[in-house]
Amino acid sequence: MSVLPPDLDQAGFAAFLADLRAAVGEDWVWSSDADMFPYRDSFSPVWNTPEEIQASSAVAPADVAQVQEVVRIAGRHGVPLHPISTGKNFGYGGPSPNVQGSTVLDLKRLDAVFEVNEDRNYCLVEPGVSYFDLYRHITDRGLKVMIDCPDPGWGSPVGNALDRGVGYTMPQFRDHFGAHCGMEVVLPNGELMRTGMGAMPGADSWQEYPYGFGPDPSGLFAQGNFGVVTKMGFRLMPQPEYYRTGLIRVPRRRDLVKLVQHVNYLSDSGMVSEVRFASPLAALLGNPEFAALATKLGGPSDAEMDAAANEAGLHSWAIDLQFLGPEAATLAQWEYAKDRILSDIPGAEALDGDHFALPATEEQLDNLTQPYPSAIRRRGALGVPSLGIWEIVRDDGHVGFFPVLPRDGEAVFAMQRVLGDASREYPLPPYFSAVTAPLFWHSHTFQMVFAPSIRHDDPEHNAMVHRAMKHMVAVAAEHGWGDYRAAPIYQDDVAATYSFNNGSLRTFLEALKDAVDPTGIIAPGRGGVWPRRFRP
Repeated sequence: MSVLPPDLDQAGFAAFLADLRAAVGEDWVWSSDADMFPYRDSFSPVWNTPEEIQASSAVAPADVAQVQEVVRIAGRHGVPLHPISTGKNFGYGGPSPNVQGSTVLDLKRLDAVFEVNEDRNYCLVEPGVSYFDLYRHITDRGLKVMIDCPDPGWGSPVGNALDRGVGYTMPQFRDHFGAHCGMEVVLPNGELMRTGMGAMPGADSWQEYPYGFGPDPSGLFAQGNFGVVTKMGFRLMPQPEYYRTGLIRVPRRRDLVKLVQHVNYLSDSGMVSEVRFASPLAALLGNPEFAALATKLGGPSDAEMDAAANEAGLHSWAIDLQFLGPEAATLAQWEYAKDRILSDIPGAEALDGDHFALPATEEQLDNLTQPYPSAIRRRGALGVPSLGIWEIVRDDGHVGFFPVLPRDGEAVFAMQRVLGDASREYPLPPYFSAVTAPLFWHSHTFQMVFAPSIRHDDPEHNAMVHRAMKHMVAVAAEHGWGDYRAAPIYQDDVAATYSFNNGSLRTFLEALKDAVDPTGIIAPGRGGVWPRRFRP
């Protein structure tokens, strides 16, 4: 094996592996190059370079007791563990660790769905349960609840929530960590802890009141390294009776400001599911003259963009609205949204979209019945996991930078200009231009996307992408736009941008890390939090 754990020689590594095999079985410990290939970050821009971080081994315990024993063994040998749920966090590091030679703690065998309660609308699952697994469990039993799933569906609700992933249904379910309700955790010393009402023996409200009494440490385990989560509860949406869509288009560039304000009201009032923002003018980017205007240094003027829209006969902005609930309620909410926006924005127009009773047919799920072109991925919008998102993956994969910005039209314009200018020196697609629309994945903020592709056989391209990622993170931070999740190779860069009062947040978290994990066993460096042993 070419990769060894930190501070261990071959003999020490062999002794560690022998202890792991005794704890979980010979077949569930891996260390050969061939066996470790799936635990590399296949989307890494530093693929096959000295900067690529690779694990030395992997172990897959069968149950919580084995997880506890693996953690204790790692503590005795001083080997850092990198816990993963299903390892499908592609674009953000996949299953790869932060420290060279770590052992991947693969929780795929912890795959129990303990409960799905359709009367009280929650579930309790282990980390090896995928969105596909949970969906099948619900549909096979005819349960009247709906999940909120990300792209793609082979990921884990536990893993996705712990990296603060998002989905596409109603606001209170789209924020997956925000929708969690209680967790069980193996601590760095191997002890077992439950949060919230789970800490009270005999309580039947663990998945309904996540806080319990006193300080709630749950947030420490999201993008953190304070323990290994082995169970997690989630709120589920009661199966809606009906689904409806509608499109609203506005003519002028600056109409986006009012349009965003109306969407904020509709969303915060609980009337709409995820809203898809778009610019019909994006269809013109294949025209060199328009592309030059949209990516102009300093950004084009409103008048220039309005003139281009008028000449093309296109609107400047559009929103796809989605409604879930009783049929009459979805119709009333759509009518209200139309009246509210069209009466306030001159020249706005509305188009009625698809509407049908749930559950949807396969044709409806495939979005073949929509009366106008829509960017809505229907399966995700209705809580049906799929792998359809892979159609966007170019080359050998991509890296992701998703800066957070306020739900404000002026903020959208500012990010278009600033990050558009910052990316001009890199020969990449125009991720930020005058037609870049915000993503409304999270319930209370916008994000935009910078996701350049990587190529395993093109190290010069990958090096350029690597430089561009670091540059974009730094420029965005100068304007108060922070990344919301990152691959291990960028977590230090991102964590450093959250620098208020000389980085007091990071200092606090590292003090906690030293207290609960003094030997730095659990995911050192995760989220930019380093134990003293590995601290740069």
